Amino acid sequence: MNSKLINTVRWKFIYAFLLSGVLTAVILYGASRLGETILETQRYPNYTIPGQAVRWLVNHIGSVPLMIAVGIISFVLFFFLFTRKVMVVLDEITAGIQEVAKGELSHRIEVKTSDEFGVVAASINQMAEQLQRSLQEERSAVVAKNDLITGISHDLRTPLTSILGFLEYIEKDRYQDELEMRYYVSIAYEKSLTLRKLIDDLFEYTRVSGGSLPLSLKPLNLNPFLMQLAEEFAPMLEEAGMTYTMVGAEHPLWIQAAPGELVRAYENLFSNAIRYGAQGKLMEIGLSLEDGEAVVRISNYGEPIPAQDLPHLFERFYRVDKSRSRDTGGTGLGLAIAKSMIELHQGSISATSEHGRTDFVTRFPAITPPASHAGEAE
Repeated sequence: MNSKLINTVRWKFIYAFLLSGVLTAVILYGASRLGETILETQRYPNYTIPGQAVRWLVNHIGSVPLMIAVGIISFVLFFFLFTRKVMVVLDEITAGIQEVAKGELSHRIEVKTSDEFGVVAASINQMAEQLQRSLQEERSAVVAKNDLITGISHDLRTPLTSILGFLEYIEKDRYQDELEMRYYVSIAYEKSLTLRKLIDDLFEYTRVSGGSLPLSLKPLNLNPFLMQLAEEFAPMLEEAGMTYTMVGAEHPLWIQAAPGELVRAYENLFSNAIRYGAQGKLMEIGLSLEDGEAVVRISNYGEPIPAQDLPHLFERFYRVDKSRSRDTGGTGLGLAIAKSMIELHQGSISATSEHGRTDFVTRFPAITPPASHAGEAE
């Protein structure tokens, strides 16, 4: 018979029942023999007190009822002793359920057996762990929501306060001449553009971070895709005194992607490289095929990112520069948007920064080139 089947609560109770019955029969047999021996002493004038008691019980109760009573008591006692361990486990499970019901989700029931009760205990522990994790995720979501509201409020208030301040100067004629008024208007206009950029980024982040953005995927060769995007960034690179170079672009690198959506991720990565890499004068775009993955490295040179900031780079509103200055950082959503968009394409992104070089590395599952472009793989 299967050992797992034997080691079940049902069989444990059957064993307890059978053993209790056997031991009860032994007790009854022994008791009957002892009773007979004691009653035999009635023929002698000086019989013992036990003999008197047995004779009285037999005469007033009867031997059969007496044996039945002894049998029932013996059976119940033996059955209780043999099932005691099982009942202790059941009591522990009951107590554990009550603790979980009180909200003590960190409580765990010790799994002592491999029978049904052990499975129940393990299931309750798993349920408590999942509930604890769900509660923690809910609390994290509340904290994240509050952080999001705080970040939005701060980033919206800063340019809006400037806009209102300069418009108030104009409204109350607190300028000396038309030149100063135009200066105020220019600043208000720049702050308005910053405000619009933040609102656009917030909308984009909300759109992609929920994971519900529909993507129309098709085969995409990353080489011409990134080369064209880099050319579009040429004016911004020139303004920053930088140039770009591509490494590994001679070999096609195909993935499944929605070009119109993926371009936003790399626009943010390019902008970030230009914003923080102007000191190094070069943005490097490296492409390679590694272990079945299409790998793109976007590198810039200059002041490295502190190690304590690297794990937080892709968090919304996080800036390495804590001054939150428009000149030293964007809205704080660019890298978060890039991460969400890349993950929507079943990819991943990571960052390293050391020895004056910062790399943002994206990875996607590579695919074989479509039939119409098979010759490009040569």
